[in-house]
Amino acid sequence: MHTLAVARSVHGIEHLVATEIRHAGLGIVREVRHREVWFEITGPGALELRLADDVLLVGAVVDGVGPRRDALRRLASAAAGIDVHAVAAGRPLGPGSGVEVSASFLGRRAYNRYDIEDAVGPELGRPYHARREGRVPPAGAASWRVTVEGERAVIALRAGARPLHRRAYKVRSVPGTLHPPLAAAMAYLAEPKGLVIDPCCGAGTTLIEAAALAPEARTLGFDRCGEAIAAAAANGPRLAWARADAGRVPLPSGSVDRVLVNPPWQRQVRLAGSGHRLWAELRRVLADGGRVVALVPEVPRGWAVLERVDVSLFGRHPILAMMTPDKS
Repeated sequence: MHTLAVARSVHGIEHLVATEIRHAGLGIVREVRHREVWFEITGPGALELRLADDVLLVGAVVDGVGPRRDALRRLASAAAGIDVHAVAAGRPLGPGSGVEVSASFLGRRAYNRYDIEDAVGPELGRPYHARREGRVPPAGAASWRVTVEGERAVIALRAGARPLHRRAYKVRSVPGTLHPPLAAAMAYLAEPKGLVIDPCCGAGTTLIEAAALAPEARTLGFDRCGEAIAAAAANGPRLAWARADAGRVPLPSGSVDRVLVNPPWQRQVRLAGSGHRLWAELRRVLADGGRVVALVPEVPRGWAVLERVDVSLFGRHPILAMMTPDKS
């Protein structure tokens, strides 16, 4: 009997997470939902998924979870029926560390996330560490998650000691640093090979994820900010980083096979705009058959889109676009 699991993800890349699960031979995908991919684990390595924010082991699937407060009793009853140790199945549960729960739902309801957490948490173990009023659960507590979409809820236990999106390599950061699973999705779309560059590398996340996916590829990151280059070097000490302006990439024409780029697109820094010289430089350095994968607010003029993914990230809705120069 296979374990039912849920891979949580950035909204918009759920189909890419499902593809990663299939291609890696990790499981049988059963359902793709809002920010979730449900799958049966058939092989080892679920905690090595790079596009998923987290992997959870399902304890209960609860139907009939409506918008009224009586849904809380249904959720509590389902939680009470979970065999916690069977769900954990080899994952150590620290003695005396207790339980913490994080909940989320879609749509309007007569209860909030803390009501769900407080209904479910005490049924999963003691002591229960509530999150109300900004309280932070202690390290080592068994971490459960409840998600409700429509009238179906899932109650599940985090498979690892920490969320997958918290990469061990991320020892330094800079403002605007990219969410690692989204950077991994960019690399996944690009299929890194040859020379891969990021002309706005920041803390180095995109190229570190590309190197994890394709260790044989050569990577080179640029940023005009010295602090960013120092952070990238700390996070990826074995990769190559250099200080340079994204509008004047210090590489020969036609020398780059893949570009991964998340240009600053805040109101005060419009590097992602169609008219910025960044895009002329990328056209210059890109080899024939090369491609650019960019996270941008809009597709720049002069580029043909091979694949477009609309994502939702921290309240914003950028486009993940795989592009080549438009020669028409």
